[in-house]
Amino acid sequence: MKLAAIDIGSNAIRLQIVKVFEEKKLVSFKRLQFLRFPLRLGHDVFEDGKISKETLQKFTKLMATFKNLIDLYEVDGYNAVATSAMREAKNGRAIRDHIEQTTGLKIEIISGRREAKVLYKAIIPFLKKHTYLHIDVGGGSTELNVFKGKKLINSKSFRIGSVRKLYKEERIETFKRMKSWLAETGIMEDRNITAIGTGGNINKLFKISNKQKGGQLAFAELRALRAYVDEYSISERVSLLKMNPDRADVIIPASEIYIKVMNFAKSDHIMVPQVGLKDGVIYELYENLTHNDRSEIEVLDED
Repeated sequence: MKLAAIDIGSNAIRLQIVKVFEEKKLVSFKRLQFLRFPLRLGHDVFEDGKISKETLQKFTKLMATFKNLIDLYEVDGYNAVATSAMREAKNGRAIRDHIEQTTGLKIEIISGRREAKVLYKAIIPFLKKHTYLHIDVGGGSTELNVFKGKKLINSKSFRIGSVRKLYKEERIETFKRMKSWLAETGIMEDRNITAIGTGGNINKLFKISNKQKGGQLAFAELRALRAYVDEYSISERVSLLKMNPDRADVIIPASEIYIKVMNFAKSDHIMVPQVGLKDGVIYELYENLTHNDRSEIEVLDED
């Protein structure tokens, strides 16, 4: 079985195609193809409230390319999900319909709550018998999810991200709402909270730390990494730290969100499983097509 997922974010769009191997309770997912294209839909939407004609032309070409790859790989199922930029764009639904009519690709514009549930599919293999605070920082929104073991207790989406530009007062007010919401969930009463970080920016910071895959960062380490990157200009981050240009200009505001939320929750370390929405989409798609729960999973490296 082959499955495909498209994650249409505010800062970039990703395609992942995997081959599924089933062996009793163990299900393995082997990546056949992964593409990330830096089309910043959020730049249009968060400034003008809609996706521009110029961006739509690029978006249509990209979706046609992704649809061709999906067809060439002869996948058994795919799902394309769009997050904050498209759900907030005044012309988001019209563009969704245009893409389907011109390329044949169907797009699902998902709510923040639905986004949190799909992300849950991606991180559930990493959850044990602890209290967790999952922080997912995207281009236009940040999802916070509270877990007790593998059970999702509460979740909320906040309109703050790495691409969305907020005035200082708006940013301060949003952080206040985050802190208030965390207090309402009761998570702050737990003195042993493990944070889980997902998103391209936390993955990049983790990579810079040179730690082993599947590890974690101490709160002090995360703050030090942010300070280290902040010493470089955006052009130096590209030339010296080997960042993509669309990563170099958002990594500092994104890292601030992780640090603020961890500080609110008094979490002293953060797990970085290096998974994201695309992985949750794949796992959900597998369950829907097979009607099988994933008791045990593994992700295989590419050849």
